[in-house]
Amino acid sequence: MKIAVVGATGMVGQVMLQVLKERNFPVTELIPVASERSVGKKINFQDKEYEVVSLEDAVEKRPDIALFSAGGATSLEWAPKFAAVGTTVIDNSSAWRMDPTKKLVVPEINASELTSADKIIANPNCSTIQMVMALAPLHEKYTVQRVVVSTYQSITGTGVKAVQQLENEYRGEKGEMAYPYPIHKNAIPHCDVFEENGYTKEEMKLTNETKKILRDDTVAVTATAIRIPVVGGHSESVNVTFGDDFDINEVRQVLNDFPGITVQDNLAVNTYPMPIYAEGKDDVFVGRIRRDHSQPNSLNMWIVADNLRKGAATNAVQIAEYLVAKELV
Repeated sequence: MKIAVVGATGMVGQVMLQVLKERNFPVTELIPVASERSVGKKINFQDKEYEVVSLEDAVEKRPDIALFSAGGATSLEWAPKFAAVGTTVIDNSSAWRMDPTKKLVVPEINASELTSADKIIANPNCSTIQMVMALAPLHEKYTVQRVVVSTYQSITGTGVKAVQQLENEYRGEKGEMAYPYPIHKNAIPHCDVFEENGYTKEEMKLTNETKKILRDDTVAVTATAIRIPVVGGHSESVNVTFGDDFDINEVRQVLNDFPGITVQDNLAVNTYPMPIYAEGKDDVFVGRIRRDHSQPNSLNMWIVADNLRKGAATNAVQIAEYLVAKELV
């Protein structure tokens, strides 16, 4: 199977290669793709050396699957060109997520919607993925009505430039700034650009993508997204109001039984999710599960996941695995 990784030299692209290797994905030929300045560089994958090629060259090679993580503009221009030669594109940018003709997929929740006709498949936003992983089984059981979420997001969601900024600030050195303010010893309530309604694009992604993935426009979501000086993953404080009441132990069991979720919720020994534990893992970790006594049928949860893995690369590879297993490519 010929697999192209578009954005192979970037932060998520590198993790995609790592996840493909870890999960023994049946790659017979790797096609690493990057911007013109990276063309010709060598990438080692499964003890073979591959040369980074341009987008034009990659299309000509007609890969079976192309994993895209190269930004929205690149995806809008090039995903249709790959699809036109028969390649199935799994796109990690926001370009296609809210397109009504494209599927927005978290495999544990809605992979069954996919068909061989789906040539461009959207990978959801990282903060959305971990939240809907916890919401989906609870929605099925108790019917989610309203979600209030505050995110505490890793700088890795911004990319290499942000990691460099934090490292420079740790050392007290000046350098290029990914953010309008220092991130070291700080929290910036500004993820992505502000929209006219006062929310950021990141916050609106949580609102809109959740409805699409759960296939329910009645689910009300309001979000505040915050960037914090953390590397290991995104954390979310999630308050949910259900249509039906629940038993708190049953909630824990429902979450624990859902594939891809690990419940970490033992206060007696201070067990709860943290980015330091989530880093490098593929599960979504849920803890601090407790009833909200200020509102009927309401629940509080703390959700943590590695945003580069389940929040991006792993979810994309899982979609590819599903396509292969169901012979849709």
